Order: sequence, then C-alpha cells, then structure tokens
Amino acid sequence: MSQPKTSMFNRNKLKLGIFSPNCSSGMAVTKVPERWDASWENNLKLAQMADEAGIEFLLPIARWKGYGGESNFQGSTLETITWACGLLASTRNISVFGTVHAPMVHPIFAAKQMVTTSHISRGRFGLNIVCGWNKDEFDMFGMEQLEHDKRYDYGQEWWDVIQKIWTEKAPFNYDGQYFHLRDVIGEPKPYGGRPVVMNAGSSGAGRSFGARNCDFLFTVLTDLEKGAKDVVDIKAAAAGFQRAIDVFTTSYVVVRPTKKEAVEYHDYYTKEMGDIPAAEYLMKMQGLHAQSFPPEAFKLFRERFVGGHGVYPLIGSPDDVAAEMAKISQAGFIGTTIAFVNYVKELPYFRDEVLPRLERLGLREPVQR
Repeated sequence: MSQPKTSMFNRNKLKLGIFSPNCSSGMAVTKVPERWDASWENNLKLAQMADEAGIEFLLPIARWKGYGGESNFQGSTLETITWACGLLASTRNISVFGTVHAPMVHPIFAAKQMVTTSHISRGRFGLNIVCGWNKDEFDMFGMEQLEHDKRYDYGQEWWDVIQKIWTEKAPFNYDGQYFHLRDVIGEPKPYGGRPVVMNAGSSGAGRSFGARNCDFLFTVLTDLEKGAKDVVDIKAAAAGFQRAIDVFTTSYVVVRPTKKEAVEYHDYYTKEMGDIPAAEYLMKMQGLHAQSFPPEAFKLFRERFVGGHGVYPLIGSPDDVAAEMAKISQAGFIGTTIAFVNYVKELPYFRDEVLPRLERLGLREPVQR
C-alpha cells in the first residue's frame, strides 16, 4: 500500500518529535508546581507551536492509570486517537500519532477509527502499535496478558487484519490463532495510502515485529556506542524481511543559557522535587512486564527515570544540546523525541536557540513559511 506524503519523510537529517504531552507531568516524574498540565488547551497550544516551528510529529503515550506517588505521575491522560484527531484538525503540517494497545481495541473498530482520523488530517495521522505491557492496566480492564513474545504474535494478526481492511475491496474471512472473522469489509480506505507506522521495543520479538511491519522503530539510547550498534542491528533485521527501516531514539531536554543553569534546574526537579515513589513504581512495572528498556538501564539510570521516564538526557546550553543531538545523528538515528518539564514554557527557547544551531550543523532545514 502506498503512503501519503507527510513530515515524517521530509529532508531533515535529524527529525524531532514531542513525546507524551497527552499525559500529566509528561515524562518528568517530579512534584515541581510548573510540571506539565496535560489539559486540552495546553496540548492544542503546544501542537500549534510545534507545527509553526517545523517539528515533525507529536507522539502520545497510551496510559489508563497513573503510577502513584504524590504527583500520581501520568494519572491524568487524554486518549490518543481522539487526541490526535483534534490536534490534526487544528494544525497544518505536523504529523500526529495515535498510540494503540492492540489487545485492548478490536482491529475492525481500530481500522475504522484510524481511517477516519487519516481523512480528517489528509494523511498526517500515524500509528504507534503497542502489543501490551502494563499489568495494572490489563487488570483494570479485566484482561489476562499474554506471555511476552506471544503478544507480538497477537499484534501481528491484529495488524494483518487492519491492513486487509484497508486494502481489500471485497468482504473477506480471517481465521488465525486469535481472530476468527467473517465477511469483513471497510470503507473508506486511508487517505492517500497507509498511515506511517512505528513501534518501540528492545526485545528480540519486539524488534522483529518492528522490522517486519513498521516504517520507524524506536529504541532507548543508553550510550552512543551501543546506540550505533542497535541501529545497525535493527536495519539488518529489516533487510532480512526485504524492507528498509529508520530508527529513532527518545530524549528529554533541559536547556538554559548556561550549562550551570541547566544542571541546577535538573538537580532541583529530580533530586529535590523528584517523586521517588512514583519513579520506583514506574521502574518496577517496566522491569517486570516490559522489555522496552535494557536491564542495565534500571541500575545505572535511576536519575533518568525521574528526569524523563528513563530516556536519554540532553542537559546544558543550546550549544551543548545541539552538539549532543549531532552525536545522536552521527550514531545513525534519523531523529529523536524530546520532552520538557513544561512543554509550552520551554519549547520556545528550544525553538529559538537550538533549532537554528541544528540548521547551521546541516541537520535541519529552515522552516518554509
């Protein structure tokens, strides 16, 4: 199936996405009063600001309950498909993803829901497939979670059904291990072709699923040397399916006029005001039920879980942050997501100071207005 032209395939060597603005506190497990308020008004303001700045995409986290602690980290969230639909209707160029837990949404319903969003956005909608991991949420739904690798077998059938709905003109039957469907049909088809698809996973099964099905795979960056190897391995896995895939990583940003100011603020919101019980519960759940993070991350990077959900920190002056982003590009990543303690308050400084530096480094082109 062909794909519409979106910002995800533009000429920028280093693409940028904003991660988790649909969740309270975003990615920072902190009690500071200025932490992110994921209201609709704030999300709309952020989306339009990012759109004007030339940021490529917005990526939400699908979350149904919080992680406790004083802040109840990510306890207040906006559902991702309807969130994407509203933002896409209110922006012009930016891509917006929906994050869908495949076991929680029937593929016939999901196909219809996503194709509607595709038409509203004229092809700017993207899909982030999650095959399930958070046991607390499955318990809340009254659902049993499959063994880890079998989740991807289920996800493959789920995605196969959706793709058939989006391509077949005549009704079809589907008999798999998990789905037994009769006379399935769906109109209209996606606007301009299949939406962009991404997945995140560090396990063998997760990476194989992404390599087989997705345009982009997200992987956690622990250090640049290992990250460069991960990119090579993921691309090789995709080549085994006669496919090409690009690799993103994830990061959080604390940028201030000087490195000293950035480090001081990072220390304040993580060490002095970090919500440690919530961060510890997040780490426990990730370690027990997910394989998105390599095992060494839990021992080495506790501070990263408080600072930004365990992802790669970019802390310093605009020169520092731009230089580190250049290293991410040199490691082979096509881009990174970014997050802030408060997206709306901090994105303008990043836009005005870091983006021009990335342009001068040849990693991004000026926004065409």
